[in-house]
Amino acid sequence: MPFCPTLRVALPVPLPQTFDYLPPAGRPAATADDVGRRIRVPFGNRELVGVVEGTGATDAPATLRAALEWCDGQPLLGGELLASLRWLARYAHAPLGEVLATALPAPLRRGEPLPETQDWAWTLTEAGHLGRDRLRAGTRPQRLAELLATGAVAETLLPSHLDGWREACRALLKRGFVQRVAIAAGAVPAHPLAGPVPNPQQQTAIDALTGADGFQPFLLDGVTGSGKTEVYLQAIAHCLAQGRQALVLVPEIGLTPQMLARFRARLGIPVQALHSGLNDGERARVWAAAARGEARVVVGTRSAVFTPLPQAGLLIVDEEHDGSYKQQDGIRYHARDFALVRGKALGVPVVLGSATPSLESLHNARAGRYTHLRLQQRAGDARPPAVRVFDVRKRPLQDGLSPDVLAGIAQHLQAGNQVLVFKNRRGYAPVLLCHDCGWTAPCTRCSTPLHATPMTVHAGGRRLQCHHCGARAPVPLACPDCGSLALQPQGIGTERLEERLLQLFPEHPVLRIDRGTTARRDALAQTLATLGEAPGILVGTQILAKGHDLPRLTLVVVVGIDEGLFSADFRASEKLAQQLIQVAGRAGRADRPGEVWLQTHHPDNALLHTLVNGGYHAFADAELAQRESAGFPPFAHLALLRAEAKQVEHANAFLAAVRQAIPATTAVEHYGPMPAPMPRRAGFQRTQLLLSAPQRRALHGLLDALLPQVYPLPQARRVRWSLDVDPVDLY
Repeated sequence: MPFCPTLRVALPVPLPQTFDYLPPAGRPAATADDVGRRIRVPFGNRELVGVVEGTGATDAPATLRAALEWCDGQPLLGGELLASLRWLARYAHAPLGEVLATALPAPLRRGEPLPETQDWAWTLTEAGHLGRDRLRAGTRPQRLAELLATGAVAETLLPSHLDGWREACRALLKRGFVQRVAIAAGAVPAHPLAGPVPNPQQQTAIDALTGADGFQPFLLDGVTGSGKTEVYLQAIAHCLAQGRQALVLVPEIGLTPQMLARFRARLGIPVQALHSGLNDGERARVWAAAARGEARVVVGTRSAVFTPLPQAGLLIVDEEHDGSYKQQDGIRYHARDFALVRGKALGVPVVLGSATPSLESLHNARAGRYTHLRLQQRAGDARPPAVRVFDVRKRPLQDGLSPDVLAGIAQHLQAGNQVLVFKNRRGYAPVLLCHDCGWTAPCTRCSTPLHATPMTVHAGGRRLQCHHCGARAPVPLACPDCGSLALQPQGIGTERLEERLLQLFPEHPVLRIDRGTTARRDALAQTLATLGEAPGILVGTQILAKGHDLPRLTLVVVVGIDEGLFSADFRASEKLAQQLIQVAGRAGRADRPGEVWLQTHHPDNALLHTLVNGGYHAFADAELAQRESAGFPPFAHLALLRAEAKQVEHANAFLAAVRQAIPATTAVEHYGPMPAPMPRRAGFQRTQLLLSAPQRRALHGLLDALLPQVYPLPQARRVRWSLDVDPVDLY
C-alpha cells in the first residue's frame, strides 16, 4: 500500500506531543523544507496555528485530518533558533508547541504574515519650512522643527535628540507642519559620537571581547560605575564593523530608553528596542527586522532572547544576576542561561555583565567555565562611595527616617546635590492595623487560617491592595472585628516616605519611582528628565537600583533593610547583598563624592558587616562556602513541581501520586508534598514537591522517566500544575 506524506505539527497546547496532519488541500507533498513553517490546522472544534516540527508518512490517511492552510511561504523558524528552542523544550521538559509559541510575537502566533520592516521618519512639509519661524522659541515643537529643517530624521533616532518628541510631533502634525514618511531600514544614519578613552582595565576587557573567536562566555565583573557600558559599546562597534548583529538584554523596561539613547548616539545607527512595553505590532516588526538581518543592534528585556539573529556576532546580558531574567509562569526559562545556549549554537561570544554577579556565574568563572574579566575601579574621576551604618535602635523616627539621616538629606540638598531614599516596598504602608484589638486587613483570596496575607495600604491610606493577586478594597471606616475607629497604617512604603519628605523639604522636588508611577511607556525616563540636574529627592524601589547614571546624586539612604536579613529563602542573603551594592552604586558616579547610609536595627549583623568591610566578593566567598556545605545551588540542581487547586487535598493528592512514581533507587532527593511558602494565592491552595540532585544528568534522567507518567494521572485533572527546572524562587 502506498504511503501518504504527513506533517508533524507542534501546537500551543499543554500536551507533551506533536500532532500528525495531512498537507493542506492542493499540496499533497510534504518535504523537509516545510520544517519551521507555520500552518493553520483544525484541533477539536477550533483552529490553531502551529509550527511544522517534522514530516512523516502514513498508510492510513483516512485516520488523519488535513491542515487548512500555510501561513508562510518559507520557514519562519529554522536553523539555530529552531534547534535552540528544541533544546529549551527538552531542558524545561515543556511541550514544544508552547515553547515555539513563547518565542514568537503575538501577531505571528495568530498566523498573521511577517510584517513589513521599513523604517519611519518625520520631515517638514512645505508649510513647516515656511511657518517654523513663527513657533515659540524654546518650545519642543520649535526645537523639533529646527531638527527636521535639515532633512528627515528616523523615529528610532528622535528620542536621543529630543525628550517628548511624540507630543511635539502631534502638535506640529495638527498644523500641517510635519509628515511621516517610510524609508529603507537604517537609511538615516547619524554621526557616531566619540567615547571616552578606556582605562587599562576596560581596555583589557575590550581586547578580550574583540579578540574572541567563536563561542566564549565572559563574566564582566565590574564595580558600579566602572564603565561596563563603555566596554559593551566598543565590543558592539567591533561586531558591527564585521557586518554582524548584536543582541543586548537588560533586566527592566525602565532601563531601555536610557540605554537606547546612549547606544544610538555612540553607534550612529538605529538601535531597535524589544520589550513588553511595545504594542504587538511593534514587537513583531522588530522581530521581523532582526530575522531579515536589517536590525543590527537589538536591546530588549527577557523575551528578546528569542530574537532571530541570522548574522549574529555578539550576545550581552547586562545585570546578569537580576531575577527578572527568570520567567515565572508559562514556560519557565532563564534568559541568561538560554543566551549562553544560543551563543554556543551560534558560535559567538556571550558577555554576562554585573557589579554583583550571581553566585552561579561566579562559581562558573572560578571553575574556568567562563573567562573572568574584572573592572575594579570606577571610570574617570569617580570614587567609591563612603558607607555608614546607622543604628536606629531607641532613636526617634519620622516615618522610618532618623534625625541624623534627615539632617544629612538637608545638607546634601543645600549643596545643590540629589538624594535617593531607597525603600523596596511600594504603597503607603504594608499593613492596616486596629490599634485596639490587633486586627489586620487580610486579602480574602490569599489568606488561610494559619497564614494571613495582609493587604497593602495605598493612596495615602484610602485604598487597600493585595500585591500578590491584585485584589482591591476600600479602607473600612471602622474595625470589622471590634468596631473601633483606631485603624492605623503600620510600616513604611514609598508613598508614605514621599508624603513625609514633601512635608519636610517643600522647597525641593520629591519624585517617587516605583511600579505605580512607571507603568506608562517611558515614564521613568520622563520622571528623571523632570528632575534634571536640579537638587531634589528620589524615593524609589529596586527599579532605581539598576543601571541608572545620575551624576548629581551624592547620597543614598537605604531605609528598612532589616526585613531581608531574616528569611527562609536560601537566596535571600544573595538578593539583599546584590540589592544593597547596586543601590549604593548610584551615589558618587561623577566628580562629586558619594555617601551611602544604611539604617538598621541590627548593626552587628554578619551579612552587613561583611558587605561594608569586605565588599560583595567577600560576601560571595562566605555564601558559596555555606551553599556547598548545605548542598544548595550551584552545588546542587533543583526542580520544583507546583500544584494549585481550590481544595488543598486535591493538590496534595496529585503530588503524592507523583512522589509514588519516583523510583526508590533514584539518587535524586525529593521533599514534599509540602505547603508553598505562600500557601494560598488568588483563591488557590498551593503545594509543591522539590527535587534535588548533585548532578544535572541525574535530575533530568528522573524527569524524563517521570513526566510521561504524570500527564495521564487522574489526579492531574483536578489541579493546575507546573514544573520549574532551576527555580529562582521557591515560593
